[in-house]
Order: sequence, then structure tokens, then C-alpha cells
Amino acid sequence: MQETFTRTTDAKAPLHELDIYELRLFDESNEFGTRYCVKQSHAEWSEIDGQIMWDQEEVEHFWVIAEAKKRYEERRVALAELGYIYSDMDW
Repeated sequence: MQETFTRTTDAKAPLHELDIYELRLFDESNEFGTRYCVKQSHAEWSEIDGQIMWDQEEVEHFWVIAEAKKRYEERRVALAELGYIYSDMDW
């Protein structure tokens, strides 16, 4: 599952005003089994680079899917409290 959060639904908002968070829940296999990952990344306009740049990537790993889903929801709530209430997913 992957979801993008913004503070606006204005499709015509200037790029230099965009501030985006991406939240992702995914699994990855390794020699010990399947880990469930919650990844949060932030993107905003960079005047220096002249484009949107991704930074502040955080990844948490869980062995139990229910724990990963709980953390995903906690991060959704935290983003909403910061004003990122618009999502690209229909609930």
C-alpha cells in the first residue's frame, strides 16, 4: 500500500509551494522470513536544484503485519495533525 499526503487538493498549486509526504507499507523477504516495512518520505521544492527533492526517509521494520499496520495508521494520524489531510487514496 502506498499513499501520498498533501495540505492542498489544488492541482494547479505552484511546484514551489508543494510539500508532500509519502507513506508506504510493503513487505520484503530475507533469509529469516518476511519483514513488513513502513516507510515515510518527505518531498518539497528545492530552489537550488529547481525540482522536487525527496528527503527525510524513515523506514521501520516489523515481523508481524498487525504491528506494521498499526504503525502505518499512527503515522497517518501524525501527518493529519500536521495538516497533511489530503490523500491520493479513497477510503
